Amino acid sequence: MGCLKGVHVKTGDTVYILSGKDKKKRGKVLEVSPKEKKVIVEGINIVSKHVKPRKAGEEGGIVKTEGAMYACKVQIVCQKCDKPTRIAHKIDDNGKKCRICKHCGETL
Repeated sequence: MGCLKGVHVKTGDTVYILSGKDKKKRGKVLEVSPKEKKVIVEGINIVSKHVKPRKAGEEGGIVKTEGAMYACKVQIVCQKCDKPTRIAHKIDDNGKKCRICKHCGETL
């Protein structure tokens, strides 16, 4: 899917869903898989999973859990301006690369 670079979101970022059944919702990124270019977002893309009991006394059944979705379907939400935004990169005074909001210029 798309570019050869890594994923633009990190664990803990608040993201806005651009497409799919949960379009226009927001959630926190729980897990990122850069190799597959997928993310798991809290409370988004809920799927039913059939689980077998693994230990004695453990219950099996159908469990609702968050499913992975492509990272290109989410956009980072800036904490300052509270808008979904694309991110720019800038080298700061210490020589570290940091992420910046395209709308307000705030460091993410």
